[in-house]
Amino acid sequence: MEQRPLGRTGRTASTIGLGTWQLGADWGEVTEDAARDVLETSLAEGVTFYDTADVYGDGRSEQILGRFLADHADEGLFVATKMGRRAEQVPENYVADNFRAWTDRSRANLGVDRLALVQLHCPPSAVISSDATFDALDDLVDDGAIAAYGVSVETVDQAMDALTRPYLASIQIILNAFRLKPLDRVLPAAAAAGVAIIARVPLASGLLSGRYDTTTTFAPDDHRSYNRDGSAFDVGETFSGVDYETGVAAAKEFSALVAEHVPGATPAQAALAWVVQQPGVTTVIPGARNADQARANAQAASIDPLAPAFLDGVRRIYDEHFRASVHPRW
Repeated sequence: MEQRPLGRTGRTASTIGLGTWQLGADWGEVTEDAARDVLETSLAEGVTFYDTADVYGDGRSEQILGRFLADHADEGLFVATKMGRRAEQVPENYVADNFRAWTDRSRANLGVDRLALVQLHCPPSAVISSDATFDALDDLVDDGAIAAYGVSVETVDQAMDALTRPYLASIQIILNAFRLKPLDRVLPAAAAAGVAIIARVPLASGLLSGRYDTTTTFAPDDHRSYNRDGSAFDVGETFSGVDYETGVAAAKEFSALVAEHVPGATPAQAALAWVVQQPGVTTVIPGARNADQARANAQAASIDPLAPAFLDGVRRIYDEHFRASVHPRW
C-alpha cells in the first residue's frame, strides 16, 4: 500500500489506516479476539497507521493497540492517539498539568515511552485559539513525552485556526462524500503548510456502505442509536450530521453511481477511494468490526483513479441532499 509523508513527523502513513473507536466502545460489543483479528488483518493488507484515543472504552482501545504494537515492534507501525474527551469540555481543563497526566496515561496504555502523535480530541474552539495550548504541547515535545502533535476538529474554522500554528503536524477532520466542505479551504491550506490530513468518518457512520435502510436498527450502546440528536457529543460524528432518512436515500444514489462508474468495487470501497484520491489527504481511517471489513477497506487503496463522471455525481448528490444543512454548520 502507498505510504504518504505524515506532515512534520518525518514519518509516513498508509493511505488507508484504521480507526479504532469501535474496538473500545460506542459501536456495539467487539471482543478482544475480534479486535485483534481486525488489527492483524489490517497489518497483513498493508495498513501501518492506527488511530485511537484515551476515551475509547476509557483506555481499552489504547490497551489493545498497545499489546498489538508490542507484538509487532519491528514493523514500523504508527499509532496516533487523542486526548481531552475524558474531561468536561471546558477550556479550563486544557492546561499543561492535565496534558501531562493524559499523555502519561496514554503512554502506559500503549506501552511506549514516547507517543508518536497526540491530537487534541475535538476541543472547544477557545483551546485551539490559545497560545498557551500550543506552548504546553511544545513542552511535551521538548521533554520527549510526545514526538509530535495535531488537532482533531469538528469545523473548518477550527482547522484553519489550528493551521496557523508553526509546529502542528496534523489535522484530523471529517471528510466523506456527504461532507465536502474541507475540500474548499482546509485541504489546500494544509498542503501548503506541510500539515497532514487524517480523514475520519469516511463512510458517514456506515451510510455510504449502502447496507442500511430506514428499518435498520443499532445496538443501544451504539452511538448511531443514542447520538442522533447530538445529546452525547457533536452530532456531526454520527452519520456525518445528516438526517438519517435523507442519508439512506442519498446512499442509494451513491451505490447506483458506484455500480455505473466503479465496477468491481463495493460502495464502501468507492467511498474510501474517493477520500484517498483527494489532493492533500494523507490517510483515511475507517473503522472495522471484523476481519472481512478490515480487508475490504484496505483493498480500496488499489482502486484506479475515479472517473470525472463519478466525481461529478458525488458533487451532485451532496448539492441536492446535504449542502443546505451540512455546509453552513461544519
